[in-house]
Amino acid sequence: MNEVTTNVNWIAMILGAVVAFASGWLWYSPKLFGSKWAEGVGISLDTASAPPAMAMLMQVISTFLLAWVVAITAANDALLTMILITLTIVAMVISAGLFAKKSNYAIATEAGFIVAMVVIMIVCQGVL
Repeated sequence: MNEVTTNVNWIAMILGAVVAFASGWLWYSPKLFGSKWAEGVGISLDTASAPPAMAMLMQVISTFLLAWVVAITAANDALLTMILITLTIVAMVISAGLFAKKSNYAIATEAGFIVAMVVIMIVCQGVL
């Protein structure tokens, strides 16, 4: 258990998770990529409906876990490992999108958001 907690910058990790999660609101908003992404996955961005609770909960959990992985790699000076992990996640997102027959735009939006979140988390680790 020590390898996942020793020298982890918890403040940077939590800040990175919060900022990355919050950036999703902008990323998937109609002001940026949301409208065309929604079209590409076959959903509507109806402003009157609430986001699906279980999807939001899973996003919170996965964002926190990703921030933790970034924090562990930062604590161990393993940036190249984090880059490999990011590429792996991006490849999985692309694969899942292709299987679901999402548009290329939607797939790129989702994969790009993973990269953006990791960059935000790495910056938080570097600054704090």
